[in-house]
Order: sequence, then C-alpha cells, then structure tokens
Amino acid sequence: MLRIYFFQPWYALADEALEDAIYDSQAIRDLIGLDLAIESLPDATTLLRFRHLLEKHALTQRIFEGINVGLAEQGLFMREGSVVDTTIVAAAPSTKNQAKQRDPEMKQTKKGNQ
Repeated sequence: MLRIYFFQPWYALADEALEDAIYDSQAIRDLIGLDLAIESLPDATTLLRFRHLLEKHALTQRIFEGINVGLAEQGLFMREGSVVDTTIVAAAPSTKNQAKQRDPEMKQTKKGNQ
C-alpha cells in the first residue's frame, strides 16, 4: 500500500485516477510489485482510507522526508512527474534541422527484426 501511495503525490493523481493508472500501466505495477494474476488491486476507497490513516497519524510528511534524505544521500531527488508512454512506432529518420543532418545524440532502435 505504501508503494502505491507514493505514486499519488508524485504524479498528482486522485484516488480513482491512481487506481486507473495502476490498471493501465505495467511499469507502475512492476514498480509497486503488483501482479494482477496473483493479487487484486486495492480500489479507490481503500487508497483513500490508507491516505487518511497516514495523514491522521502525521506520517505522510515524515515518510517523504525520510525518502528525500535517502535519495539526497545518493545524489538523487524526486519531484512531481508524469507517466510517459514509450511505445515504439515506425517513423522515418528525420534530418529537419539547420545542418540538414541527423542529431548525433539521437538514437534509433528496432523492435524485433524490423
């Protein structure tokens, strides 16, 4: 539940949106360690009750302060983010820049043998 809870403030999601995001995103399920074939996802009401329990006991701020200290010790930090779809799509290589050349920092990938 705590791992699930972290996604709510990080991605600015309401309880229902968090539930939907977990169903929709395999990446989020992997990060929270949830396998829908084995266990069920807590519904929005359960997420709401858990959040209120943390807030009632003033644990939210303490938990995130502890996480931020651990991240800072590793030279990392967490801010609000967004979930990005990384689906590979077919596209022609682009040379639409002033030099009419490919950007040397950009990489191409292939899916399978395509």
